[in-house]
Amino acid sequence: MSRQLLFMALGPLLGLFVLGIGNGFLATLITLRLDAAGESPVVIGWVSSAYFIGLALGAMLNDRLLLAIGHIRAYGSFASLVAVTVLLQGLFFDPAAWFVLRLIGGWATVGVFLVIESWLLTAGDATVRGRLLALYMISLYAAGVLGQLLLGVTDAMGPTAPFMVIGLLASLSVLPMAMIPRVTPLIDKAEPLSPLRLITLTPTGVMGSFGSGLAVAAVYTLLPLYLQRTGFGVDRVGQLMAVMVLGAMLLQYPVGRWSDRHDRQLVLIGIGGFCALISAGILFLPLPPWGLAALLFLLGGGVFSLYPVAVGHAADRAPAGALVRMSQGLLLINAVGATLSPPLISPVMTVLGDSGLFWSLGALGVALVAFFAWRRSVRPAPMPVAPFSPSTPLSAVGAELAVTEEWVQGALEHEHVEDLSEAVPDVEVAEPLVGPPPPDEPHIAYFDDTTPAERGEEEGLARASHG
Repeated sequence: MSRQLLFMALGPLLGLFVLGIGNGFLATLITLRLDAAGESPVVIGWVSSAYFIGLALGAMLNDRLLLAIGHIRAYGSFASLVAVTVLLQGLFFDPAAWFVLRLIGGWATVGVFLVIESWLLTAGDATVRGRLLALYMISLYAAGVLGQLLLGVTDAMGPTAPFMVIGLLASLSVLPMAMIPRVTPLIDKAEPLSPLRLITLTPTGVMGSFGSGLAVAAVYTLLPLYLQRTGFGVDRVGQLMAVMVLGAMLLQYPVGRWSDRHDRQLVLIGIGGFCALISAGILFLPLPPWGLAALLFLLGGGVFSLYPVAVGHAADRAPAGALVRMSQGLLLINAVGATLSPPLISPVMTVLGDSGLFWSLGALGVALVAFFAWRRSVRPAPMPVAPFSPSTPLSAVGAELAVTEEWVQGALEHEHVEDLSEAVPDVEVAEPLVGPPPPDEPHIAYFDDTTPAERGEEEGLARASHG
């Protein structure tokens, strides 16, 4: 990556990191404060869901605002709204008002992500998107870990101090964006594939994205409630949440690379079963604090790996011309799952007690295993067509950022061996061939376990028979 490209990306990434530190523990803080005030899990669930409702609305509407006023002014507006909503939550306590403030905060937060992601998208061409996305993910998760660790420190400073710190960080995040050269990246209006078209194209990808939204929202918003009611103090809750986010950061890429060389449907089955097994371990094993931390580390890796592997499987199915729209559609499916998660799981915690969170996560894991296994029996997965891209669902432009040159070339190769003309009728696809693409056409090889020499011999025999 060139020094100039790194300089162009540094401002947005620094702004993301500063804002992400506060945003990283805000959900945990709100859950703990509502519980300390005696609110029921159902009320906590609804207030938590407001943030995800705002995310979903912003993912569909905020691109229009960017096109109207420009990126830097839009970033300043969104970051200021984040700061205002958080500071107002620190000034007074009312669950109904907090619901409205969290909804506005979610809408503004996804606007911040949209600005940063579109800036990175236009900072370089498709050949460097993978590296830009990696820097983006590192900044996001590192900020999340640091934010959770700061929860106990800020809480000890007074009841309003955490909200003040988050508001200050949101305001400071404007500085890196305000000092970069005045450039306005151009973005296109998002036109995601409809849910019906997505279900027709990739039922496994849809269910994986929806299930990921359910699981990720549950661990972000309801896991702090479980930990506090188990007897942990605020500082210890923050540390355990940081361990969970660290697991998401460190384990996502190894799981993804595993999915590059194996049937992604089998990998999804494995992730679902793994999450169910970890949930059962937390429910039934007599765990010391370090044992609980270890299982939460593994749970974070499993839960946060589900979405990118599901998107990768969907990319194996989609024609190259539909990759961006498919990714944006799966993002909205994920947002729907995240919105429904707290209101669905919090009543279970009311009925079954605090352990209802892990009963729900275990049941979700089993349901995903059953669905993925059924889909595999109906239609086996294709060979993976492109390297795994670690990602987290944020905005429609972020979905486009994940569509690298390797994804596009892999999808084009897939079109040569499977007729995808009916997959998305309004997208042109390559003419299916008998045998591999012509030698003068750029393509990448499928990920398999054969050696380079074996692949060369097989391709030579195939070309000879095709000729």
